[in-house]
Amino acid sequence: MNFKGIAYYLGLSCWPITILSFVNILYSSYFDHYLNLDSYLLTLFISLFFAFLFYFISRNSDKNIKFHEQLFLILIIYFFISLLISIPYYFSYYQISFIDSLFEAVSGLTTTGFTIFTNVKFLDPTLIIWRSTSHWLGGLFFLTFLILIFSNFKNDYKLTHLVYNPDKATSLSKDTKKIIIKVFFLYSFFTGIIFILFNFSGIRLFNSLNLAMTVSSAGAFLPTNSLSDIVKVTSQEIILIFGLIFSALNVYFFYTLFSNFDQIKKHFEDFIILGGIFISSSILFLSIEQISFLNIFLNTVSSISNSGISSYDPPENFYLFFLFLTIIGGSLISNSAGIKFIRIYILFKSTMLELFKLVTPNIIIDQRIVNTELKINNANLNASFLVFICFFISIFILSSILSVGDLNFENSFKLSILTITNTVNSSLYGLDEINFLNLLTSSKLTIILFMVLGKIELLSVLLIIRKAISRN
Repeated sequence: MNFKGIAYYLGLSCWPITILSFVNILYSSYFDHYLNLDSYLLTLFISLFFAFLFYFISRNSDKNIKFHEQLFLILIIYFFISLLISIPYYFSYYQISFIDSLFEAVSGLTTTGFTIFTNVKFLDPTLIIWRSTSHWLGGLFFLTFLILIFSNFKNDYKLTHLVYNPDKATSLSKDTKKIIIKVFFLYSFFTGIIFILFNFSGIRLFNSLNLAMTVSSAGAFLPTNSLSDIVKVTSQEIILIFGLIFSALNVYFFYTLFSNFDQIKKHFEDFIILGGIFISSSILFLSIEQISFLNIFLNTVSSISNSGISSYDPPENFYLFFLFLTIIGGSLISNSAGIKFIRIYILFKSTMLELFKLVTPNIIIDQRIVNTELKINNANLNASFLVFICFFISIFILSSILSVGDLNFENSFKLSILTITNTVNSSLYGLDEINFLNLLTSSKLTIILFMVLGKIELLSVLLIIRKAISRN
């Protein structure tokens, strides 16, 4: 294991926290919000300390890290950066315990949206911004991690790559760095567009900024207690839908749409997701009375993007449907979680192929993935199947642990799905109101662990373990 190389990238990951701390210090000073100023100063010094510490540790070291080392780096970053993000919570005016501070930080960085705060609108404005920026940073980290993982494959990034290759040794090449920089600017640009649109629609500047950072990352931290307190007119709802669609689709989709339209056909996954959202919303609209199509469309997009923020309470018999959408998730190269649509597509098509072979053994069937030259082979089929199995094993383990604690089985099961899909526990899914602050410490720690596992996928952790065992 190249620990010095891992330390180098771990040090780089400290700089965004340093910058965000500095921004919060400036904001606190300019608007005279001194309530939690000391906590941001402390975060700034600690993040700077570790940034330079890891730099000196990794001097003159090999910066090329292998695939299993990349996965290990991602796992470490989620917990380490969460500890840095938790500092302003722990040292804030509100006297939050360490576990609760870590819970809020992990929920933010994984863009889940679970919160220990029962009345957000009375929080210090700087802490509200800190919560929203943790979402935005988590979205940026996740997209960067995806690019890092898929840089192991010498293919066009606009295509969908499905196979983890744990034995392939690669490095962070110059091309990969360029792609990460491009993703950063794309992500920042669309966040800025959403912010401007929210502000022009009548939402005040502070709420527009926080909501833009939350929506672009498929998060659920709101600057107030309810979405209805902010989004009140149709134009604002449409902007919200646009933001959630951006977080659910391939990060390159809109870039390709406006800059290289000839290549848009490669985004078959995104078009199928958009079509599925429209069809699902239409069916629901015909099935649910006295609810506008726009409200239904918003909540469908919210579920499939794994945000979970909602504008209405659906009838009880539709709770499972919205839960099912969270399990599907959005595009593979997006901020959404879940199993991801393309993997479900591969499993479904492979099953249909086998059924056709049973009926007509000599039939020749097109095994290509829609509109690409990529074929469904044993490698990507096995990868999709493993992700599918690991997903439901995670649900079983988490729901079992939570049901032993302080939740009944139904709430434990639903909360497990939402935890692993990094989706907030809104009224869309029929959970009883959960006060995360009052949960048992063991339940909080378990949810913290599975929020991270849900984001990076249990399969990634299993690959790390496999590599460690094989070396020993």
